[in-house]
Amino acid sequence: MSEFSAFPFRHFWRLPVRRLLVALSFVIPLISQGAYAQTLPDPQKLLEQSDAIRTPTGSFMLNASLTEYRGGKQVDGNALSIYSKPDSPGGAFRTLVRFVAPTRDAGKLMLKNGNDLWFYDPANQASIRISPDQRLLGQAANGDVVTVNLAHDYVAELKGTDDVTDGDRQPRHCYKLSLVGRSVGLTYHRIEMWLDGANSRPVKARFYSESDRLLKTAFYRRYTAELGVERPTETVIIDGLDSNWVTVMRFSDYGSRDIPDAWLQRDYLPRFKVE
Repeated sequence: MSEFSAFPFRHFWRLPVRRLLVALSFVIPLISQGAYAQTLPDPQKLLEQSDAIRTPTGSFMLNASLTEYRGGKQVDGNALSIYSKPDSPGGAFRTLVRFVAPTRDAGKLMLKNGNDLWFYDPANQASIRISPDQRLLGQAANGDVVTVNLAHDYVAELKGTDDVTDGDRQPRHCYKLSLVGRSVGLTYHRIEMWLDGANSRPVKARFYSESDRLLKTAFYRRYTAELGVERPTETVIIDGLDSNWVTVMRFSDYGSRDIPDAWLQRDYLPRFKVE
């Protein structure tokens, strides 16, 4: 019997097949990961889509109410009228906020122009530069009520997908984004945001300070057709340390409006009148 015929034929095939299977065990995951990577959406595009849902892309006005709760009991509240105008498509917004209620605050103004935020009190006719992260009411900061284009101010990174519970306690399969500010002076240093995987609607967000302390968690809810788009008309904000401290922001009466550039200048604040 020759050496060839003496060699077990079944072993001759088993060895290369075994090596092939081992090789495929390494290659197939790489192929799968490559295909998965190709199907992942662009995180900055997701953020832009979410911005267009949260905020109209043109000049507009709306009314807002802020209500603060402690342990489930209302402790404070106010009402605002907000006028916003983008510098350019996809650019930063300039915003004028007029205080409507309570009576003690009626007529006061807040203006965001570029990176500057000004507060005007008609009682002393003085405009004072203020910080976006100062609290307006409860857990709502000044920077929360002025219109912000997050894609303009933050760089987004996709952190994968996540199943979360929305503000109505319904499960949502979401893309999770990590947002890092492009410049100093922003209201929040870092944001984690969950967007509905089916339509890019904002579902939930966490906001962090420069020291990476969780400041607040927000839930976006009560989607209603406003200016042709289903938008969140209520944001529930929960304190990062005390979950019993809640502020609810409600938005209504959206309307397209050509806002004069003069309204958005600091020097014009003493002369501002609703038209």
